[in-house]
Amino acid sequence: VQLQASGGGLVQAGGSLRLSCAASGIRISLSAMGWYRQAPGKQRELVATITGGGSTNYADSVKGRFTISRDNAKNTVYLQMNSLKPDDTAVYYCNVRDQFGVPYWGQGTQVTVSS
Repeated sequence: VQLQASGGGLVQAGGSLRLSCAASGIRISLSAMGWYRQAPGKQRELVATITGGGSTNYADSVKGRFTISRDNAKNTVYLQMNSLKPDDTAVYYCNVRDQFGVPYWGQGTQVTVSS
């Protein structure tokens, strides 16, 4: 299983970015996927998840601003991030769990929000 995350970058506060995570070796339509982030000096935290059935869950800090979605045909999960804040600055990681619950991680993509 491999996950390739992309789409990070530098953006001003209030701006938007869309992260992508392309999966190989696993069918995301059958899997729970998520986005996590880790800021310098902080623990990795959950941002958003989406189940195989399409149910979503968000951290309180991003509700109403971020949207997780999936394209099963492209085997890719996305994170649309709007109204970005400096506190959103972190390395963002995508995650997938296979049918046995084994987690796999992408390499991370840096998101930097300037004030």
